[in-house]
Amino acid sequence: MQMKPHQQSPDPSNRAVSACLERAELFFEGKRKRLTPIRRRVLEILLAQGCAMTAYKILDQLKADGKAPHPPVAYRALDFLVEFGFVHKIEHLNAYVACTHPHAHHAPAFMICRLCDKVTETASPASTDMMQRLARETGFVVEETILEAVGICPDCCDDAGVAPST
Repeated sequence: MQMKPHQQSPDPSNRAVSACLERAELFFEGKRKRLTPIRRRVLEILLAQGCAMTAYKILDQLKADGKAPHPPVAYRALDFLVEFGFVHKIEHLNAYVACTHPHAHHAPAFMICRLCDKVTETASPASTDMMQRLARETGFVVEETILEAVGICPDCCDDAGVAPST
């Protein structure tokens, strides 16, 4: 599935983005991990865009910034941010989004619009409970639960004249 271009360019002066970046800096200092300039910029891009982006779209933004890292550099930065819960990979889109609840232990559920590719993160305690119950029954140990649902977002429902779920 091809990602649709996002109209808004990243705005590093955005207060919410700046606050998230400051929290990330403090978090990594406390973990004795380094939020390198590339890792920080990748997180900043995802926070500012507010939508799912492929690694290559992120690379394009880095190149527009005057940086020209090779794809492995971007993927390593993304892997690092995913490992520490600041970014999620959306398998359905092969793309990445900034986590809306970093540091919180949660099992995210993603609502992915099949028309505009908008991704909304929410918590999924019911699916987590169900998976844990099924795991106990089979002796499986669940380490992570991520739910991805594909459908139509409220904006696209309005545009297409489709009634949203209630």
